[in-house]
Amino acid sequence: MTSTVGRRYRSELLNETDARAHAEGKAEGEALGAGRMLLTVLEARGILVSEDVRERIHTCTDLDQLDTWFRRAMIASTIDDVIRE
Repeated sequence: MTSTVGRRYRSELLNETDARAHAEGKAEGEALGAGRMLLTVLEARGILVSEDVRERIHTCTDLDQLDTWFRRAMIASTIDDVIRE
């Protein structure tokens, strides 16, 4: 027999897990969208992007890094001007 306390604990645990999964999914979605926008800007500006760099952009989950690259892409002449350390 399960106690009310046990059910409440499981319910709270599931809610926390759901909230954490939702936040992670949201962050991944934001990073994916930011990467797509970055690649769109690079394409529109005629900047060639190698498959290695394209993969690096697609797998980047750091929104600050993607924002930095996006800002650089607005004025860059080459992909090296965008993706630099």
